[in-house]
Amino acid sequence: MHAVAGHGPTESHSTGESHSVRLYLLVWGWLFVLSACSYLVDFFHLQGALRWSLILLFMIVKAGLIVAVFMHLAWERLALIYAILVPPVAILIFVVIMAAEADYTLLTRIAFFGGP
Repeated sequence: MHAVAGHGPTESHSTGESHSVRLYLLVWGWLFVLSACSYLVDFFHLQGALRWSLILLFMIVKAGLIVAVFMHLAWERLALIYAILVPPVAILIFVVIMAAEADYTLLTRIAFFGGP
């Protein structure tokens, strides 16, 4: 009985389970840069929609990096990725729909009950 090269017990278990320190340091570096950019939004006193869209953008990118690398989602099966990522995306879609309906509801209330 000969073991096939590359299919031994130690080699099959180590595939995809450990990542290089370089990858972790790179992700930590990007998290630091994105956090610094988020703080710079406040430092430069940006206001309104630009401020909130930048803060949310940096937050989503940081969350994506954390989930992909530290939770090993980048190396998981597609079904697990869908199980973790689809519900938050669906909630975001529902929030956008509710925000659009809020304007309609406000205008309807103003039309029937008078101005503020």
